[in-house]
Amino acid sequence: MGTFTRRDFLQALAVLGITTGLEALLPAYARPRPQVRPLRRQTDGPVTYDLTIAETPIRIGARKATATTINGTVPGPLLRFREGDEVILRVTNRLKEDTSIHWHGLLVPFDMDGVPGVSFPGIKPGETFEYRFRIRQHGTYWYHSHSGLQEQTGVYGPLIIDPAEEPYPYDREYVIVLSDWTFENPYRVLARLRKYPGYYNFQRRTLSNLFEEARERGFWSALKDRLSWGRMRMGATDIVDITGATYTYLLNGRAPEDNWTGLFRPGERVRLRFINAAAGSFFDVRIPGLPMTVIQADGQYVQPVTVDEFRIGIAETYDVIVEPKEEKAYTIFAESMDRSGYARGTLAPREGMEGPIPPLRKRPLRTHADMGMVHGDGDHAGMQHGGMQQHEGREHRPMHHQNQQHQDMSHAQHGAMMAGMMGGVGQPPGMPPEPQPHSKETHGPGNAAIPMVTRSRLHEPGVGLGEDGWRVLVYTDLKSLYPRKDFRPPTREIELHLTGNMERFLWSIDGKTYSEAPEPIRLRYGERVRLILVNDTMMEHPMHLHGMWMELENGHGRHIPLKHTILVKPAERVSVLITPDEPGPWAFHCHILYHMDMGMFRVFEVSEPETAAKTSS
Repeated sequence: MGTFTRRDFLQALAVLGITTGLEALLPAYARPRPQVRPLRRQTDGPVTYDLTIAETPIRIGARKATATTINGTVPGPLLRFREGDEVILRVTNRLKEDTSIHWHGLLVPFDMDGVPGVSFPGIKPGETFEYRFRIRQHGTYWYHSHSGLQEQTGVYGPLIIDPAEEPYPYDREYVIVLSDWTFENPYRVLARLRKYPGYYNFQRRTLSNLFEEARERGFWSALKDRLSWGRMRMGATDIVDITGATYTYLLNGRAPEDNWTGLFRPGERVRLRFINAAAGSFFDVRIPGLPMTVIQADGQYVQPVTVDEFRIGIAETYDVIVEPKEEKAYTIFAESMDRSGYARGTLAPREGMEGPIPPLRKRPLRTHADMGMVHGDGDHAGMQHGGMQQHEGREHRPMHHQNQQHQDMSHAQHGAMMAGMMGGVGQPPGMPPEPQPHSKETHGPGNAAIPMVTRSRLHEPGVGLGEDGWRVLVYTDLKSLYPRKDFRPPTREIELHLTGNMERFLWSIDGKTYSEAPEPIRLRYGERVRLILVNDTMMEHPMHLHGMWMELENGHGRHIPLKHTILVKPAERVSVLITPDEPGPWAFHCHILYHMDMGMFRVFEVSEPETAAKTSS
């Protein structure tokens, strides 16, 4: 028999902090016992969980719905392990369609990764699939379906791996799963987006908005800006595809009016593990009156950075520590990026307390920087349509910017020379990419427009942030707690362009959808590669690479952070270092569920390692 230790008991209490809230989602007749059992330790075998995916009646706010649940709840149960555990996860499908579970951010053998059509066939109705692997990492992660649009209907849950040693002590913790829910069939949502991509955008510019903008910036300036957007058939208010017009934003499965609550004693160090499990929503998170110290990003420890607000892209995770001193309630406020709604919860010393809910901020607008507009280009549109010749855009470039480009190229050439001396290619490892004019390649009809110049925007907080006087987390703040052991320069570079046509709601990579892609992108086992991501579109894309870490080149040398998901801003050029160390096919895709479904998806194929010994002749 296994033993149940005090540590296990404390972990179970942390689990119940989330599961007790989940029970309220179900009608009284359907409320189950807590679905997450205490983590039991067997001395003679692996840690085992049984998960069942089925349709279940639930309640979101005041409305009833049917969700696709894991063990009867949305989110699914919290799975908790320790670094080094061997685990067995038996997933049973009670649906009428195939399903799957992907362990997001976990390093596993490819046939345990859970991507139908790539790493395994999927789980047929009535069948049980057994995932089995050893835990090789620590941190805050999550798991979700990789089948169809099931993630939107509720198939996701949190996963925590305790480290062998905890560098940041804390007194209590809560898991905060942010997500979005629609009472519509998600395939109907997708069909509407394909017919009219702005269907859910009720914040479009109007004539009355024009006069408001004219008062702020002058009539002719406001009018020219409108006309430039009109020529590109784009909208400055196209922030996200799906908004609060259909979405209810959830915190631990609860609508804002249900007010999930986590308790604390004044003076305690409380760890909050934030997970963005949404299908289509980015959240700007703050706790008014309570600074947050970020200690972990995507499950990996970083050097502490104290902020008032952070943006969490879809599939990202951030761990923060807060220290509430007063005997009062604090509101956890997760505002949607387009300001069309929010999720919220409460930290309080007693049940039933509520803090003030901040008002939604004014909806943001895209700028010419999001179009990759050349600095100083006045009122000219900064993006070119896919069918235009590149030189047409370059004719608008002023002379002083050409000089700046010359300086940028000199820096790039110097970096290439230094890296070459180190046996690598391109810039020295760890440095963000230099600004570059877009190549002549327009990527065909699958790409509506291209930016004139792409550059690193890691230091920017993002659209709608940074103007409130608050400390906002940016990617250049992230500095790993431990230095990289393997910091070899890359021996080759792979550049991929994130492409799309908003009018037709087509999303792709290098202008081709997954079904059009000729073959996998091939990597050699153990090689060092720089992957360059260039966003040709005017929307943010959270890009996720399965099976290996991405080392984000943000300028911190050996302390550059590890990420499994990177939010790439419009007109941005991002570079990451990767070292493939697990053979097999691995998915790479945008984690906006509807973008992935429409084709922003690729497969990286990692070769088998070469044999250590060869027969001598």
